[in-house]
Amino acid sequence: MSKKTNERVNILLEKMTLEEKVGQMTQVTLDVVLNGRPYNPKKPFLFNPKKLVNVLLKKHVGSILNVPTSEALTREQWYYVVSTIQEKAMKDTRLGIPVLYGIDSIHGASYTQGATFFPHQIGLAATWNLETARAQGEITAYETRACSIPWVFSPVQDITRNPAWARIYETFGEDPYLSAEMGSAIVSGLEGDNISRFDKVASCLKHFLGYGIPLSGKDRTPAWIPEHYLREYFVPSFQAAIDAGAKTIMINSGEINGVPVHANKEILTTLLRDELGFEGLAVTDWEDIKYLHSRHRVAATQKEAVRLAIEAGVDMSMVPDDLRFCDHLIELVNEGSISEERIDLSVRRILKLKYELGLFENPVIAEGENYEKFGTPEFLEKAQAAVAESITLLKNEGKALPLSTDKKILVTGWVAESMRSLNGGWSFDWQGLTSEEFAKDKTNLLQAIENEVGKNNVVFSEGCKYDEVVNLEDAIQKAKDVDHIILCLGENSYTEFFGDINDLDLPKAQIELAQVMIKTGKPITLVLLEGRPRIISSIADGIGSILLGYYPGQEGASSITEIIFGKINPSGKLPYTYPRHSNALMSYDHKHAEAIEIQGSEVPFNPQFEFGHGLSYTEFDYGNILLKKTILTKSEDLRFSFSIKNIGDRVGKEVAQIYIGDDYASITPPVKRLRAFQKIELQPGEEQILEFSIPMKQLAFVNTQNKWVLEEGTFKVFVENLSAAFELKNI
Repeated sequence: MSKKTNERVNILLEKMTLEEKVGQMTQVTLDVVLNGRPYNPKKPFLFNPKKLVNVLLKKHVGSILNVPTSEALTREQWYYVVSTIQEKAMKDTRLGIPVLYGIDSIHGASYTQGATFFPHQIGLAATWNLETARAQGEITAYETRACSIPWVFSPVQDITRNPAWARIYETFGEDPYLSAEMGSAIVSGLEGDNISRFDKVASCLKHFLGYGIPLSGKDRTPAWIPEHYLREYFVPSFQAAIDAGAKTIMINSGEINGVPVHANKEILTTLLRDELGFEGLAVTDWEDIKYLHSRHRVAATQKEAVRLAIEAGVDMSMVPDDLRFCDHLIELVNEGSISEERIDLSVRRILKLKYELGLFENPVIAEGENYEKFGTPEFLEKAQAAVAESITLLKNEGKALPLSTDKKILVTGWVAESMRSLNGGWSFDWQGLTSEEFAKDKTNLLQAIENEVGKNNVVFSEGCKYDEVVNLEDAIQKAKDVDHIILCLGENSYTEFFGDINDLDLPKAQIELAQVMIKTGKPITLVLLEGRPRIISSIADGIGSILLGYYPGQEGASSITEIIFGKINPSGKLPYTYPRHSNALMSYDHKHAEAIEIQGSEVPFNPQFEFGHGLSYTEFDYGNILLKKTILTKSEDLRFSFSIKNIGDRVGKEVAQIYIGDDYASITPPVKRLRAFQKIELQPGEEQILEFSIPMKQLAFVNTQNKWVLEEGTFKVFVENLSAAFELKNI
């Protein structure tokens, strides 16, 4: 905190009553101040003057979030929302403190008509391109701030270790290093070096900590994580984003080892504050203090739940519609259960953020800013470029792709007409239900294919819905007269617990459609639009080419089509391990014992596609790894180089992935861990030498005493199908 900001915070804090302080720690959903009921406001939405007075003047609420209806708003409507709130807060309250408005801008300004939608984070991770991630952050910040909103709940820094989890598509995948690098780039794009700028926002890291490995695979269910594993795998991505300057953090809704994170002082204070050095605002997720009583049952009353959360380290409660939080917290302070000094600690963080965002000077939009770049072709081109780099070619048997545009094509599968399957959740509304309405001027897969090869060369048969067969005979008959089948399968949009599933296999109806298409004998390209890796092992062998689109956003159909027909050379790489079987869900950094075939048993680690996998229409040849030294000390860097040459006939992008494996350690080592990567573009025949320098401390691990240690021994560095050995000595 700058000296000037610190002085302003101190002056304001000294003037505040306890009630005003507690109000600053309270965040409500917008529905609370509108006509109608929470989750069901009246349409058209209008503010209820009495509710607005109660929330802002009587309860002194300091933060509001969310969108007022199930419909995306225009920029003008957002201006009305935020300006009405800020005018009431700054003109009619005693101290004139602006409200901190927050929104889930997950892959763009998600709740805004005309905004630029990028791929969801899992697709962004598949680009392995930090500049692309930074650009997404910059455009998201610009278009969100254009809506008068200064705070976004992004990026998601959880790593995912259970493929069934519904929130995989919101993450950067399963690897700590990839997540750390991509998340830091997003934060840099969102915040820059001055969040008071007209085109920057405060970011919010989600969800601290250990959210992405629920034992059941269901959202918001218990996780069991040894502390040394938690620290080594789940902390680094957050630490990197904190170091990048992230201003706020949101707390994991679940529980770890029987302790809800919202009540865990060891995680929220000792680890987050004392060890990781986070000085910003910590906000709860939706209703999560209440859930300490009603769901987790560690608090016998709601008042006790408030005490547990505040003592653990919560600064702001997303109530979001129950203002009894204020009453409970005031009572706890007055009776001496919580000190007012503890309240001041949180309020300082909240006021500091409001000053840093410039809300006291510009509570809505800075004078003279008209945001002329909002939704422009310049931004759309960057979103399309992100999609192009994210699409992952998983299989291309016999170089089936790219297709020539003179082929007669059957497009089948419900996903071909689904805009929801392009956008996923957090698109125009929470669950993405209104994408068909608000993206009706955008292009779906069927339309994109027709645009590419002409309607006369395309026939369509739905074949199936998500989990229902629809006239297979029609698809079979139409397949007889075509040269190639483009089979479009996957998932619908969903968010959080609405995406919980009991079976990771692709639904039977979609599998059945694929099987009858395979039986036609026609060559097939499978396009998958899905938020997580749905199992396709029963059909994958019969399909020549497979493209994974993730949830690419509403600009995605054209880029996918241009890859199919060769205008774009794919360069996406998997950010997770794609499983072959529903009970074989190991990550790429599994232990050696998990990959050993014992006495003729099936090989344990045999995924459909490995982490980092992704094909190109050209070929790359890797030269030998050249180590500068083969014996190193702890204070040295591992320095090495290798060459990559494009030996194909077209320009292509390649991701050089550097993995390191520890041969032996006091805790069983994983077979390898990602330690560096670089994406490059090479012309046909072009060769480039890449040089890397990896600090030896990066090879440390957390031992059973929960301490980072770097043990001497032998290691291997892996690049593509090459390896080189080196040794660390404690000299």
